[in-house]
Amino acid sequence: MKLQAREIDIGTRTPTVILNGDDAAELGAHPLDRVEIDHDGGTVVGIVELTDELVAEGELAVTRPLGHIEGEVTVTIAPNPSSASFVRKKLDDIELEAGEIEAIVTDIKYDRLSDVELSAFVTSIYTNGLSRAEIVNLTESMVAAGETMTWDRDRVADKHSIGGVAGNRVTPVVVPIVAAAGVTIPKTSSRAVTSAAGTADTMEVFCDVEFGLDEIRGVVAETDGCMVWGGGVNLSPVDDKIIRVETPLSLDPPGQMIASVLSKKKSAGSTEIVIDIPYGEGSKVPSLDAAREMAEDFDRVGDALDMQIDCAITRGNQPIGAGIGCGLEARDVLAVLQGEGPEDLRSKSVTLADILLSSCGCDESAAAILDDGRALATFREIVAAQNGDPDVTTDDLPIGSHTATVEARRDGRVSHANNRLVNECARRAGAPKDKGAGVDLTARVGDTVAAGEALFTIHAETAEKRDAAVRYARENQPVRVSPPDEALVERYG
Repeated sequence: MKLQAREIDIGTRTPTVILNGDDAAELGAHPLDRVEIDHDGGTVVGIVELTDELVAEGELAVTRPLGHIEGEVTVTIAPNPSSASFVRKKLDDIELEAGEIEAIVTDIKYDRLSDVELSAFVTSIYTNGLSRAEIVNLTESMVAAGETMTWDRDRVADKHSIGGVAGNRVTPVVVPIVAAAGVTIPKTSSRAVTSAAGTADTMEVFCDVEFGLDEIRGVVAETDGCMVWGGGVNLSPVDDKIIRVETPLSLDPPGQMIASVLSKKKSAGSTEIVIDIPYGEGSKVPSLDAAREMAEDFDRVGDALDMQIDCAITRGNQPIGAGIGCGLEARDVLAVLQGEGPEDLRSKSVTLADILLSSCGCDESAAAILDDGRALATFREIVAAQNGDPDVTTDDLPIGSHTATVEARRDGRVSHANNRLVNECARRAGAPKDKGAGVDLTARVGDTVAAGEALFTIHAETAEKRDAAVRYARENQPVRVSPPDEALVERYG
């Protein structure tokens, strides 16, 4: 069929073509079918959408992902990609072969799967899980679909937390400790999806985080470490497309998560990785048994990929650090590097750094490197290399001036600090977009408090956002106080 093509921008990443209903009927095309478009510049395949409002009969609207196409074109029905049948196979809970997983990943890379088909793939993993062989094959395929970094060193360190714990900003402490010991640690990190801040968001308070691969190599050559946004480079790009589908429903199936983490680390050239697996109420992993099972999967998949994985199973039943939000977390990081700051953030950072140093054959003590100032000096070197101010102080950090303090309503013991609710309260205050927004925790789980004593303070950059966070805190009680004798009540039968 001959049609007149024109470009249309509807903000989609999917290679979409829009047909008039009458033309689609004549062609025999239905929504989400594929059509092949022959034009002067070659041949492309697009996914069909129908509307009579945007295109008249005899017209074809082409979205930007397909390239610049205008004028008369020839449109024919195209077969669905073979990987669509492999998605259906996984939905039927049949284990996929390596070649089938590779086909799915390749089609995701080139946007050949519709959002519906990609969502079905994520759903199949969430519902039916992945075998270890499938995780290995998925990881290798995702690595092959993007760029990779190589280093002229036998051992390259890295760390990752599977998330779910508010605060927990250990990376900006661990990286300078490890780099100060002479161990290479090129750390790529994410931005926040559902949390109040990601490592990249917090580091952006200090310096630039978006760099190309050559620029990253330059920073690492100068300082032995970096802390950059992983989305700025083409490392395992298919993983980013899968995460985009998972995010709206907060899906994070364990097998996909392991492939996601290790594909990024493999692409970054890392050989020795410590994985932080927090468990407990309010975190992603509910129990110690589930954390141990996940750690075993990480270890086995790492072995298959020739990567040394050390899993640290940690308590995740409450936030780590006092600050939740970019500027507040940056304050805690700088304080810990200066020998002060929250003890739980310092302790966890030292523990993870010691595991990495030992794995890399370095016998230095993380605590000693932190205490003698070498970690702070290296942190400042990394900040300078990433175009930041190496002399930054806590007074320079953005902390929202519109505040509200949430107090205990009664005497008692802090029994609960829900990570998800604390994060959401900080987001209502404006985090992570507003760097000064967040929640500053005063009381910890197990602390005894009196009525009227501060539990946490909300910081915002506007009064409206502060008030929205206060309303959320009032309705959801992210930090709760129980009567002092509640834990002593016993029941006999």
